[in-house]
Amino acid sequence: MLARAHRLGLRAVALAEHADGSTVVRTLDAVKEVAAAYSACFDLLVVPAVELTGIPPACLAEEVHRVRSLGAQLVLVHGEGLWGAAVPGTNLAAVEAGVDILAHPGCLTDAEAARAAEQGVALMLCAQPGHCLANGHVWRQAQRFGVPAVVVSGAHGEGEMLGPGGLRQVAFGAGMDEKGWRACQRYAWNLACRRFGVYEHAALSGAVPGRDCGT
Repeated sequence: MLARAHRLGLRAVALAEHADGSTVVRTLDAVKEVAAAYSACFDLLVVPAVELTGIPPACLAEEVHRVRSLGAQLVLVHGEGLWGAAVPGTNLAAVEAGVDILAHPGCLTDAEAARAAEQGVALMLCAQPGHCLANGHVWRQAQRFGVPAVVVSGAHGEGEMLGPGGLRQVAFGAGMDEKGWRACQRYAWNLACRRFGVYEHAALSGAVPGRDCGT
């Protein structure tokens, strides 16, 4: 996966494996090991991350705190997308828990979007079949309420990973213009760098075409 990201010209990749309370420790240990071993080899900023999946909404805040303490640099929650939707209430619980990114939130409500803006939680637009069907709605809600957004492959295998051009097409397909696309890329790069302790000026220098973020 990281070799393909390098070939595609990506500069940062969040390795966000799905996990629940029973698997998060070994999942995150494996992700951290890969990130540490191969970042320099592929000239990639590889961010150890986890996508909490199938967690009851009432338990999300505790799990988010737990995975951060275990070393996750980015914490995502598997949102209420249109394909394999999460339990109702997951979107709002994830936002209240202060995750970094709410993944493919589907038919995001006004209340959820407004709270995401207040909490500084980014919304994910995803290339994955099924989840991608709500990208336009998610982007409109992000614009309306001033919520940061990220555009990702959502790849579960090497062949699903997109390069900068493919990610740009996903963004424009959701209704973004060039300004919105660049803002999303800048936010994703800065988020990855900030969580990894890289200086902000280095993050900004990477927010140009060809230095894109993916997952």
